[in-house]
Amino acid sequence: MRRLGCLALCALAMGSALGAQRPVVVELFTSLACSDCPPADALLERVRAQRSDVLALDLHVTYWNNSSWTDPYSLPGADELQNEYAALRHESQVYTPEAVVDGQQPFVGSDSRAMAAAIEQARARIAAGAAVPMTVRDGPGGVRVLIGSGRGAGTAWLFGYDPTRTTAVHGGENTGATISEVNVVRSITRLGDWRGQRIELDARAPAGTRFAVVLQSVDGAILAAAAG
Repeated sequence: MRRLGCLALCALAMGSALGAQRPVVVELFTSLACSDCPPADALLERVRAQRSDVLALDLHVTYWNNSSWTDPYSLPGADELQNEYAALRHESQVYTPEAVVDGQQPFVGSDSRAMAAAIEQARARIAAGAAVPMTVRDGPGGVRVLIGSGRGAGTAWLFGYDPTRTTAVHGGENTGATISEVNVVRSITRLGDWRGQRIELDARAPAGTRFAVVLQSVDGAILAAAAG
């Protein structure tokens, strides 16, 4: 695994002086059966540990599964999300590990320099733009999401995830390995549409021990994000 260069490490380790702003969303499309994915998973773990201003989501795709073994965290919703990102770029091919920062910047998920640069660029856009206020909390049905008024429109997505997972792999290119990951997504739920007006959305508590909500525009850009 390539080591973090000094510049990348310094960028990833920067604290969040803008703690009141929403986090940068980093999505990693991965699979336990993919031999190129563990370095990307390790990078995502470092990002989560070193940056409080990042919401990391580890999304396991299904297309590495076969008749002999299935990734226990793989979700059709992860495939759909990755395919939607590819379609926005007018591309038909997807791959692992792929990282997408704030819904707009894709790159190979193990590239630490690209990760650091993309996070800083996203942070600068957030600081310069008008924020859409959003809070998440426990609700009568499990989760309540409050999205304030703002410019634009988007769709709210609920991600249930486990902060840590260590898994013995019994198939694919990593057979026999034990792999540790962070923020492993266990469920993806479409909550509803936001059209610039204040709304409240309720949902059942998702699979996973933690949850996050992401408000995303039709062009993939993240408008708001919060973790519960």
